[in-house]
Amino acid sequence: MKKIILIGVLVIVIAIAGIAGYLKFALPDVSPAPDITVSISPARIAHGEYLANHILVCMDCHSTRDWTRFSGPVIPGTLGKGGEYFGREAGFPGTFYSRNITPQNIGNWTDGEIYRTITTGVDKDGKALFPVMPYLHYGKMDKEDVYDIIAYLRQLPPINSSTTAGNPDFPMNFIINTIPTDATPMERPDKTDRVKYGEYITTIAACIECHTPVEKGQLIRELGYAGGRVFEMPSGVLRSANITSDPETGIGNWSEDVFVARFKSYADTANLPKLSPEQVNTVMPWSMYAGMDTTDLKAIYAYLKTIKPIKNKVEHFQPAAK
Repeated sequence: MKKIILIGVLVIVIAIAGIAGYLKFALPDVSPAPDITVSISPARIAHGEYLANHILVCMDCHSTRDWTRFSGPVIPGTLGKGGEYFGREAGFPGTFYSRNITPQNIGNWTDGEIYRTITTGVDKDGKALFPVMPYLHYGKMDKEDVYDIIAYLRQLPPINSSTTAGNPDFPMNFIINTIPTDATPMERPDKTDRVKYGEYITTIAACIECHTPVEKGQLIRELGYAGGRVFEMPSGVLRSANITSDPETGIGNWSEDVFVARFKSYADTANLPKLSPEQVNTVMPWSMYAGMDTTDLKAIYAYLKTIKPIKNKVEHFQPAAK
C-alpha cells in the first residue's frame, strides 16, 4: 500500500513539475516577430505622436508623472524614459516597472520586435509582459496605426535611463506566460461612421480596462464601462467613473458638448491644481486626453451612448481613514 501511495505521489509531483515547466519555458506561445520595415515620414510620425500621447497614452506610463498635481501630468523631458512603478500597494500581483522606450533602449530592436511587443505583450527576448500595458487591446489596432507609433518611437530623444525588471508573485510568475496572444488587427473605420470609429478608438484606448470593476483580477464583463474599479492611491481609494448612459449614475444626461468640454478643460497643464498630501489623486491622465481631436472625442461619445445603461453609483474619491 505504501508503495502504491508513493508511486501516486510521485506521479502527481511529476505532473505538476511538467505543467509548471510548460508554463514557464514553453510559453508564451505567439508568432515570431514579423519581418517588417516601417517607412518613416513626417505624417506617420505626427500621427504616431498623436496616438501615443492622446489616444493610447503610452507616455502616461512610460514617462515620469508629477503626482503632486491633479491627474499626474507628464514632466517635460521624460517622454519614454520608463521607470513608472506598479506595486503590491496598488493591488498588483508583484512589482512591475515600465520600460524605457526611447531609442536609447530599443534602438537595436527591429520594427517587427517593437510591433510584436505592442500587440502581443512579448518582448524582444521572448518574455511575457504583465498587462499593465493593455496589449490585448493594442493587438486590435489597425496595423498602420501601430506602424505610426513605431515611427514616432524611433525619433524620440534618447534618454539614458535603466529600469528595474519586474518581479511577479506566485502564481502570477507562471500565469503571466499564458496571457500574451497573437494580434487580431482591425481595420480602422472611416471617421464618417462615428459610432464604428468611436468603438475603434474606445477599444484601442482600452477604456473598458479602467472603467469596469474587477473581481479576482478579471473584468466583470456584464458591468462593462459601469465604473467602480478600485485603485489604491497613497492618500486613499480612487474608483473609476460610470461612463454608460445611465442618467442617474453615468453620463446619460451629458450632452456631446459637455462631454467634449470635460476633456478640453484640462488642456492647459499649467492650470492643473496642486494637491495636498491628504487629497486622493486620479490615475486618469486628463491632460493627455485633453489633446485628443474634438472629432475623436465626439466619436467616443457617440459610441458610449450605444452602450447599455448600467445603474452603478460610484464614490470616486475616498480619503484614507485617519
